[in-house]
Amino acid sequence: MKILNLSKPFKMPAGNAIRFEAFIFNGGEPHIKLELDDTIDPQEEILITQRICSSDDLILLLLATDALRRSGYKKISVFIPYFPAARQDRVMVPGEPLSVKVYADIINAQQYERVIIFDPHSDVTAALLNNVKIITNEYFIKMVVEEIGDENICLIAPDAGAVKKAHSLAMKLNIQTIITCEKTRNVSNGKLSDFKVHADNLNNKTCLIVDDICDGGRTFIGIANELKNKNAGPVFLAVSHGIFSGGLDKFNGILDGVFTTDSFREIKNKNVKQFELAKTFQVLKTYDTYIDGQPAPAGRPCL
Repeated sequence: MKILNLSKPFKMPAGNAIRFEAFIFNGGEPHIKLELDDTIDPQEEILITQRICSSDDLILLLLATDALRRSGYKKISVFIPYFPAARQDRVMVPGEPLSVKVYADIINAQQYERVIIFDPHSDVTAALLNNVKIITNEYFIKMVVEEIGDENICLIAPDAGAVKKAHSLAMKLNIQTIITCEKTRNVSNGKLSDFKVHADNLNNKTCLIVDDICDGGRTFIGIANELKNKNAGPVFLAVSHGIFSGGLDKFNGILDGVFTTDSFREIKNKNVKQFELAKTFQVLKTYDTYIDGQPAPAGRPCL
C-alpha cells in the first residue's frame, strides 16, 4: 500500500509515501502535482488521508484522486478523520440544505474502495456513505480514562444525542455510572439555555463529559457549571474533534482538563491533551484498531 498524506501535519506512517506539490493559482483554484515513479501497479491500493476543514481541502482531495486515477491507480481509499457537515444531518428549518448528504454525494461519486471516518456525529453519515468504515471513539476514551486515573469515573452524556454513544462506551470500558444531561436550543438562532443534569448529588465524583465535537463550547460550559452545582469533583471534557472556534481560555476555572485528537487541527495549549490519531490507532501497522466498534481480527491489518 502507498499513502498520500494531503494534510502535512496529519500523517499516517508509511514507507511508501507519495510526495507532492500543492499550491493555489492566482485565480484561487487549488492544484496538485504528484511525484510518481514509473513502476505503477494498477492493483496496488492507495490510501489518501485528508483533513477537510475548508472547501479548498475538499477540492484538493478530489484533484489528488483524479491525478491518481489518470496515472493508472484503480484502488483508492480515503481517510477523512472529521467528516464535514456531519452535524447538519437533518433539516431544522425551511430553506436549509441537508449538508451532510451534499458532502457524502461528492465523496460517493469518487467510488473509493473504502471511506474511513473517525467518530461521526450520528448514524446518518455512515448511512449516506458508500463503503464506509467507522473508527469509533472507544480507544480514544479508553486512553483518556487511563490518563485521568480514576476507576470510579462518571461518564457524562451532555445532551440527548450523546446518550446512545455514552451507554455503548460505558459497557465496553466497564464504566459503572452514566449521567445524562439536556439543554434547550433555539433552532432559529442557535442559542442554548436550560441546562439540566439528571443527578441529585455527585458527592465529589470525577466526571468526564464525552462528545464527538467541540465547536464554540457553550454546551460543555453550561453542563460543567451544572455538574459543579450538583457537587461534582473534577470535571474533564473529551471530544473526538476539537474545533474550539471560541478559543480555550473560556474553559479556565470551569473544566479541569480537555482531551481531544488531531482530527481537525493541532492545538498548543497547556490545559489540552491531544492524541495523535496516527499513533493512537496505527491504522497501517497494527491489528487492534477499533473499527465499526470491534477490534480488527488478529492476523490481518485492519485496513
